[in-house]
Amino acid sequence: MHRALIGLGRMAGVCFPLLLPTIASAHEVYVLDPSAVAAGMATASPNPFTAYSGNELSFFFWGFIVFVTTLTILFVSLFRVFERLADPLLFSLKQWAHPLVRLTVGACLLSFGIAGKLYGTEIDTGGLFGSWGVVMQALFVLGGVVTIAGIYVRTVAILSLTVYAYAASALGWYVLTYADHLGSYLLLLVLGAGSWSLENFLHRGYLPHPMRRYLQPFVPFAFPVMRVLFGFGLIFAAVYAKFIHTQLALDVVQQYHLTTYFPFDPLFIVLGALIIESAAGLMMLLGIEIRWTALFLVFWLTLSLLYFQEAVWPHLILFGLGIALFFHGYDRYSLEGRFFKRHGIEPVL
Repeated sequence: MHRALIGLGRMAGVCFPLLLPTIASAHEVYVLDPSAVAAGMATASPNPFTAYSGNELSFFFWGFIVFVTTLTILFVSLFRVFERLADPLLFSLKQWAHPLVRLTVGACLLSFGIAGKLYGTEIDTGGLFGSWGVVMQALFVLGGVVTIAGIYVRTVAILSLTVYAYAASALGWYVLTYADHLGSYLLLLVLGAGSWSLENFLHRGYLPHPMRRYLQPFVPFAFPVMRVLFGFGLIFAAVYAKFIHTQLALDVVQQYHLTTYFPFDPLFIVLGALIIESAAGLMMLLGIEIRWTALFLVFWLTLSLLYFQEAVWPHLILFGLGIALFFHGYDRYSLEGRFFKRHGIEPVL
């Protein structure tokens, strides 16, 4: 997905640079062959912000376009008539957000087992778990099936969190690229299988009172935490591949001839992608224009899959959680939800 937004490279807005440690791999590995990735990692990457020099007019012009577009969407979303017309439909979608997260996690676990990879194509289960790789694949398949069915969901969530912690110990900071998975596991741990699940149908999802009493205070934070980690993952991946290892993004621009469609300096395209992706992640993290940002991400992710002919399974988490966040909308801890969700209505986009 993160390469898809390179097509927006000629747009520039406010930048949110982060200082991150040097880590190893990126979403760009989905479209680059291993030798190109190795060469890109070994090459000293240029600073994308140097592309500003000589492109000042384009920078400010497209930054102004992005700024005006963002404000327009914000004002339309807050238009009371529009809210009253659209909110009944949007509120009816909220009930589907939790089941969609569960189905997404189940599909992801199932794909890990089938593909023999964890989170993305660059993390091999055999390399990560050694001789236990095949066993882990079988457990991923089993976990995916029971999660989709909606039974033993909290158990699977705990085990998935354990796997994430192990991956973090082995891979270091890089696993934060997949912080969206972490957010979904935490949500399922707190909320369980929920409605439209086998547990609910069989009345087997009820927790013992002590555990229910312990988890209940965290229920209001389940979706906000998932949203924050989803946004953080977008920012982390963007800064990693477009700032720390810029050469990877440049290789994608050049290998797929993106300058044919966007006639700018390749480094300027990478700079625009860095800013747009970081801004989208920040909007999710803070809770600004959640539904619009979710639609934006899903749209460009779809174009990315079609153009780059990428494997679909690593992007299931982005599709599923993006749509789930669109369904759920605003929570009391999002900026727009806190300041503009009043009298039973909330911002539309």
